[in-house]
Amino acid sequence: MTRNPQLAAWLIGQRAQIDAVLAAKLGPAAPRAGAEETEVLRRFRSFSAAALRHGEAAQPALDGLRANERRVAALLTAWVEAAAEASGPAGDGVRKALRPLLAHFQGRLKTTATSRRKRGTATRTRRAVISAIDRVADAFLALDADNARVVDANPAAGALLGVARDALLGLDAMSFVPVPVRNDWWTELDAVSEDAEPRRFLGQLQDSQGSAIDVECSVTRFSTRERTLALIVARPTT
Repeated sequence: MTRNPQLAAWLIGQRAQIDAVLAAKLGPAAPRAGAEETEVLRRFRSFSAAALRHGEAAQPALDGLRANERRVAALLTAWVEAAAEASGPAGDGVRKALRPLLAHFQGRLKTTATSRRKRGTATRTRRAVISAIDRVADAFLALDADNARVVDANPAAGALLGVARDALLGLDAMSFVPVPVRNDWWTELDAVSEDAEPRRFLGQLQDSQGSAIDVECSVTRFSTRERTLALIVARPTT
């Protein structure tokens, strides 16, 4: 790779500006202080600055990280885009310099992950289900009924809420619900926990920029030994 100490210094010096652009882009999906993905982002920044300063990419420090791989990938990609936007006319050059480092970092993150999905028929079946959900035009959200955390989502949900689908994983879904109607959503999640019957309701969501979206939702319960999921399909009504 090409040595670029000027860009390394700029990334460090403009960290606050880049983070502000990232927060504006992601809204509620932006990483919170103390979150696991915030630590991953910090290490990526340090890795990128060191690589640009010295002209070679050393092995990134990844010990102890347990963040969701898909969410981290979406957030790191968004950070690279935020850095490019913050640099103004030099954006294309920033992207060109950071994307190989992003690919290297993500590759190492994947190979050092502490857990792997089991291979075989169950995995192939799950992939087929995920593929089918991804093709659904309406927004799909799988929420933990106890805490409203997003367990899974499809690309349509990401498009509706204005963020990458994988950036939604692990978030509190209520951060995408207007405050006045959050109790209504909790009522629906409580009902799913107590009753296996499918439900329908009219509700509201809000995208990453805070714009309200009226939706018609259908909810199905899916229970395992560990938790109950509310599988929600949301269709805009306007």
